[in-house]
Amino acid sequence: IIADGMSDDGTRAILEEYSHREPRIRVIDNPGRIVSTGLNAAIAAARGEVILRMDAHSEYECDYVRKCLTVLEETAADNVGGPWIARGKGYIASAIAAAFQSRFSAGTGHGHNANYEGPVDTVYLGCWRKETLLKIGLFDETLVRNQDDELNLRLIRAGRTVWQSSRIRSWYQPRNSLPALFRQYFQYGFWKVAVIRKHRLPASWRHLAPGAFVLTNLTLPLAAPLAWVLGAPSFARWLGWGWVVQAAAYAVLLLSASAATAAKRGWDLLPVLPAVFAVYHVSYGLGFLAGMAHFVALRSARPGRLFTQVTR
Repeated sequence: IIADGMSDDGTRAILEEYSHREPRIRVIDNPGRIVSTGLNAAIAAARGEVILRMDAHSEYECDYVRKCLTVLEETAADNVGGPWIARGKGYIASAIAAAFQSRFSAGTGHGHNANYEGPVDTVYLGCWRKETLLKIGLFDETLVRNQDDELNLRLIRAGRTVWQSSRIRSWYQPRNSLPALFRQYFQYGFWKVAVIRKHRLPASWRHLAPGAFVLTNLTLPLAAPLAWVLGAPSFARWLGWGWVVQAAAYAVLLLSASAATAAKRGWDLLPVLPAVFAVYHVSYGLGFLAGMAHFVALRSARPGRLFTQVTR
């Protein structure tokens, strides 16, 4: 079952051609044009006992479906999936994929660890029994991004288990430019606030780190001269040195992570890796702060196109 978000780029014609050749393929409309509405429409149309999600822009091992079903049976978990592994095509996309697997961009979660097997707070894509989804509730259609994280958060808080298996293998195709990566993670940060606001608690405290990092880098350089003007020179110096130390520490971590990643994925990527890591952190952090401003100060306002248009 393929939920098509009213494509106007030739995708629909390709889907119709495939469905004529293979009658098991069903194409349905997704007029909402976001992931959550498409997933819910596909789940509603499904007749099977198991729902298995497979997104576009990913490649799948030939035994992907079988392994999902096997792990679902073996673990008795409520949602199973594989690690989120990126594979880029082209120089910039390869650098983005390399940084994607680093803990410096992904944090301490297990989702980007290709060898991890066990419970997680969220998992890439997913495979559930349909009855599980009907009991816990489907994907939240108010969320343009992070709807999978929010669903897994509901599962875990209901005492259910989300399981990652290294035997379930797929490869995600990341964005192929830094502006596209910036837009993607800016939206991730923005909609993460909506999830936290809904549940009154983050799924993991690591989600707060980029916002805190960006906030301190915005406030310290402004607070130091303001303190000086207000007649507190010692406090101004303390703020200034605090910002310098933080910037220096980040630069060291940035270069170290870039070198470690280049050593694993190719030294030719080293020149662009610092910029890639910075985009991951700054875009998510800025999006998170924008989400804080919107969902806390402008609760009833509808998010603008910048936050709702899903781009590739």
